[in-house]
Amino acid sequence: MATQTLTAQNFDEVVTGNDVVLVDFWADWCGPCKQFAPTYDKSSDKHPDVVHGKVDTEAEQSLAAAANIRSIPTIMAFREGVLVFAQPGALPPDALEDLVTQVKALDMDDVRKQIAEQAEQGADQAE
Repeated sequence: MATQTLTAQNFDEVVTGNDVVLVDFWADWCGPCKQFAPTYDKSSDKHPDVVHGKVDTEAEQSLAAAANIRSIPTIMAFREGVLVFAQPGALPPDALEDLVTQVKALDMDDVRKQIAEQAEQGADQAE
């Protein structure tokens, strides 16, 4: 499966409408982004059940700003619409494969429980 271009118009729909979504924030002028692209493309071929999205940070500056992108490439992983991983820097093939495996294996009920607990703690500290 080929990578999918993500824009401000389709980002939320893609992230919430698919089980596992990886997002590569990149730019054409970025050397490490260009070096990472073949690794990312191979992962999209190997995992057709995972949406591999790409955000061109030059064309989608508002989306990159909303995602708080400070360095590219940045890789984000979403599972059931929940951001579960975000890290700047290109990943080597083995690390990207490990990331996909770990995201697929997540117990999302447990993840949502942890998020709720953190939100409660934050609310308690704000009072």
